[in-house]
Amino acid sequence: GMDRLKFGDSYSTPPRKAAWPVRAFPALFFYPRMLSIYLRSSRKARLGRYGDYEWAASSLDVLRALESVGVRFEVENMAAFHHLTSPCVFVGNHMSNLETFVLPCLIQPHRDVTFVVKASLIDYPVFKHVMRSRDPIVVGRTDARADLRAVLDGGRGRLERGISVILFPQTTRSLQFDASQFNSIGVKLAGRSGMPVIPFALKTDAWGIGKVVKDFGRIDPGRTVHIAFGEPLTVSGSGRAEQEEIIRFIQGKLAAWE
Repeated sequence: GMDRLKFGDSYSTPPRKAAWPVRAFPALFFYPRMLSIYLRSSRKARLGRYGDYEWAASSLDVLRALESVGVRFEVENMAAFHHLTSPCVFVGNHMSNLETFVLPCLIQPHRDVTFVVKASLIDYPVFKHVMRSRDPIVVGRTDARADLRAVLDGGRGRLERGISVILFPQTTRSLQFDASQFNSIGVKLAGRSGMPVIPFALKTDAWGIGKVVKDFGRIDPGRTVHIAFGEPLTVSGSGRAEQEEIIRFIQGKLAAWE
């Protein structure tokens, strides 16, 4: 069961060297493997057989597929949510496709979780069946007020059912972190639901943003993937102080990983 998938409080990819052709052409070896993971998952999801365990397991398969082409992971402080007694709102920066695929295996074995996602992901070929099976909160990204309402209402509903929410407040994936583009919707949701917010920072540029197809960029095993979780914050008042703390946490981690 799920226990088999549980990570400890931190995780480091064990040192090992990929074979020469894999090192030379990582994307060539990674993408077909990833696609087969997702075709399998999609088939299960269409048949209604893709539950929490299957989601966490296929996410772990993607992490292992990245490691098999030489990408190294360093994950810090998963203890931040291992010991929580309530669901929470995870709020962090958004750099690449990698986090959408890998965060589930870090979080789901410990607590039920779903994403706030763009509507386009819900219609994405193959992936849509997997995404829809997770009952995500869908935002259109065209009407900011409608999106805010969708996140506050949908998020509250999920949290009340014991499901944590992963939120990327940035409008788009970006290699540079721009605090002015990082809205406070996650903090608002946590505050209104009376749930803690857990900041996370990530550096996932080992999976590039593609020139032709955005989602299939180059894979660069020379870049270590860093993911760090911060301690849970209780949102009080307007949440401005917590929002600033989350931004400081992300900026501090990104600076340390430069």
